[in-house]
Amino acid sequence: MSGPVARKIDGRKFMWDGTEFESEGEANAAAERYRSDGFEAVVVAENGHRVYSRRMVTEVKVEGGSPV
Repeated sequence: MSGPVARKIDGRKFMWDGTEFESEGEANAAAERYRSDGFEAVVVAENGHRVYSRRMVTEVKVEGGSPV
């Protein structure tokens, strides 16, 4: 497992999922799974195929009361 864990693509930070895919088809299928879960996903081909993904936080859930 070598190479960047995080990568800027189009000025946005994406994180590698840690899996090296042997074929572009496998990587594209994994990227589609991420997309169906609400992530942005990009396949990068370099010494194999990698999926980099990101998701913006849209809601923060806070449990418990206010610490007073």
